[in-house]
Amino acid sequence: MGESILNNKRILAVDDEPDILETLEDLLEDYSGLVLDKAQDYETGYHLIRSWTYDAVILDIMGVRGFDLLNAAVHLGFPAVMLTAHALSAESLKKSIEMGARAYIPKEKMMDIAQFLEDVLTLEHRSSLARMFQRLGDSFNAKFG
Repeated sequence: MGESILNNKRILAVDDEPDILETLEDLLEDYSGLVLDKAQDYETGYHLIRSWTYDAVILDIMGVRGFDLLNAAVHLGFPAVMLTAHALSAESLKKSIEMGARAYIPKEKMMDIAQFLEDVLTLEHRSSLARMFQRLGDSFNAKFG
């Protein structure tokens, strides 16, 4: 990869599915100097959030107490991206945004994670949410009507 806002960033991904963490690692491996810390459970994720300074965190909702981790990340000032399949609902979307998540991404759109992370890192909070809705409008309309 050439110049990117993702170069030399430290990102945490917490998901109870090892294949999701592996896919995220594959999707982000070409960014120069990017460090991706991974956790498969709440306890490890919480420990890492409290131990390091992250440029962004990617959190699953189900299986790892994602909302609790979101609260901790936002409290420490880390931009958070919610990545979910099982908890994809209007209620979870609303709760995530109200709690301070910068993006809420269905796992089937995970291949675009770099674009979402770039938006989260470069745009103001409201602008990153607007861009998320612009990119995912069709998906959200299909899911939520």
